[in-house]
Amino acid sequence: MSRRVPDDWFPSDLPSGLEIGSRCYLGSSYAFLHTAPTAAIRIGDDTGIYHGTSFEVGAAARVTIGSYCTLVGPILHVERELRIGNYVLIAHEVVITDCESPGGRQQPPRPITVGDDVWIGMRSIILAGVSIGSGAVVGAGALVCEDVPPMTIVAGNPARIVRRIASLT
Repeated sequence: MSRRVPDDWFPSDLPSGLEIGSRCYLGSSYAFLHTAPTAAIRIGDDTGIYHGTSFEVGAAARVTIGSYCTLVGPILHVERELRIGNYVLIAHEVVITDCESPGGRQQPPRPITVGDDVWIGMRSIILAGVSIGSGAVVGAGALVCEDVPPMTIVAGNPARIVRRIASLT
C-alpha cells in the first residue's frame, strides 16, 4: 500500500518506517528522498515539516520529533539517533548530524538530544553527541560541539554561553 502526501509536487511514497501524528503538516515527500525506507521516524502531533527540510536517515537510525514543533528547512543527517522534544523551532539551513568526522578520522555516530522549548537559529550546526537542554536558544550560525545547559543562550563558533535565561515561574 502506498502512502503519499496529498497534492505533492514530488509524487513518491513516504518511508515505511515513518509515523506521523495528528494534524501535522508535511510539505512534500521530497523531504525523505535520502531516507532509508526502514528508518524509524516518529513525528508527534501538530508538527510542521516545511519546504527545504531534508531527512538523511540511515537504515538503522531512529528519529523522534515531538509535538508542536516547526522545522523550516534543516538538514537532519542521522545514522544512529536524534531525539527532539516538544515545542522546538528549527530554523532555515540548520544542520544536525550525529556522524561527522572531524580531522578526517572516522568516528561512530553519537546520539543527539534536543530538549523541550528549544529554538535553534538559522544556519546553526549541531554536531554528534550533543545534548541541548530544555528552554535553550542556539544563536544563528552557531557551531554547537558541546552540550548546552537548559535555559541558556549560546552563540558563536564554537558556541559558548552568552547568558542564562531567567525562569518564567
